[in-house]
Amino acid sequence: MAYDLKVFFTVVGKSPKRVRPVDVLAFMTAQRTGHGAAAQTVQPVDGERVGVSTRTLRRRLSSVSGLYAFLHARGDVATNPVPRGLPTRRERHRPGQGVPLVRRTRTLPRILPPSEVDALTSALRSHRDRAMVTAMVLGGLRRCEVIGLRLSDLRMAERRVFIAEGKGGHQRLVPVSNRFLEHVTAYLQTERPTDAGTEQLFVVLKRPRRGQPLTAAGLDEVLQGARDRAGLAHATCHELRHTCLTRLREAGMALEAVQAQAGHASIESTRIYLHLADDWLASQYRKAAEAIDAQVFAAHPISGSLR
Repeated sequence: MAYDLKVFFTVVGKSPKRVRPVDVLAFMTAQRTGHGAAAQTVQPVDGERVGVSTRTLRRRLSSVSGLYAFLHARGDVATNPVPRGLPTRRERHRPGQGVPLVRRTRTLPRILPPSEVDALTSALRSHRDRAMVTAMVLGGLRRCEVIGLRLSDLRMAERRVFIAEGKGGHQRLVPVSNRFLEHVTAYLQTERPTDAGTEQLFVVLKRPRRGQPLTAAGLDEVLQGARDRAGLAHATCHELRHTCLTRLREAGMALEAVQAQAGHASIESTRIYLHLADDWLASQYRKAAEAIDAQVFAAHPISGSLR
């Protein structure tokens, strides 16, 4: 956030009290194109490349808006110069429904083919590591949810795990695969220190931190080592989760069920998986199109050579 604010005020070249909405718009132009709407108020930043991504620009505007919200609450400025959106003809009838300053670009997440998943899991060296990766690639759990699991969250008889602290503080009970349960059982029986003084399921196995809760950085280190040994250029926790959710959708799992498994608050977040599996989408379309064709054009069937 501090760097984002530094970039903003360096580009605008004004003190916080003198910044106006036109300066914010000029900043947006400078960030996206490198050419400001007002040359006298837009200055280049040393070392800062032009043409930043929309995600970066959204973050910087959010940082600036947050700063001015604080200054306004403290009485240092009269208004927040960051517009909430661009006005439209409907604005008078629907206040607050203007066009967003920066439209959010949704990118399709990368998924791993089966060969890469197999190479990654084969490169793991412990039941603990296999259990964590399996929880993501077969259960769709987030990284924070994996390392946040407690011993009491395991529901072995039900073949489920309880997610006590999901994204946004949401809790859920999700089914897990038999492979995950097998690795967890082996980990608890042969690897997890008996004197570990924590309820966290996954702990550090080597000294000097042996028995202490595994951190997100520790899990990333485990994956990095496995990637290097497997010769993979990528295979992050996020990609493992997306791979799972994509494969579940490919296998015919209802979108609402994928939403529940993923822990998405809105089904709009889950709809992205409708666009990931090209082969699945094409096969689903062909089946539907052939059924419609048979009904609508029953008197003029298509030749067998074109099927």
